[in-house]
Amino acid sequence: MNKMTKMLALVAHDNMKHDLAEWVDWNSRKLSCHHLICTGTTGKMVEKTLRDHKEENEEDEPKPELRITLLKSGPLGGDQQLGSLIADGRISALIFFWDPMSAQPHDVDVKALLRLATLYNVPTAINRSTADFLISSPLYEDDDYEPVVKDYRAYVERVLK
Repeated sequence: MNKMTKMLALVAHDNMKHDLAEWVDWNSRKLSCHHLICTGTTGKMVEKTLRDHKEENEEDEPKPELRITLLKSGPLGGDQQLGSLIADGRISALIFFWDPMSAQPHDVDVKALLRLATLYNVPTAINRSTADFLISSPLYEDDDYEPVVKDYRAYVERVLK
């Protein structure tokens, strides 16, 4: 069965990168089939994890070539770049392991990113459990599933006085 490639965004704060690396390694087969969009340092870690996993588990069956797009680091604008991709309807799901115990220098950007994911109804996981639920959902594999996005035409077309 030929599954449609999704664009999955993967992001992790510094203290959560190890957790995301373990999750990526555990889900490498599923993730390798999709185009991954990652903020800077997270993307380098994800790419290394997937390449190491691929080398360790060489099998006879052909594996897809990894497709990973690296954005800027979150504090340097990567969160905003990702937000733009969400607003353009290009992101299928967001996996964001954020650190609830540490203030971030770019907290306003993080809040804006999560706001856009909510606004555009992008399936979003913020920890391992929700990431596991998201990636194992039958809807994740359903090429015909389209999240319903609220119609904001009235807001956009409103007359300002």
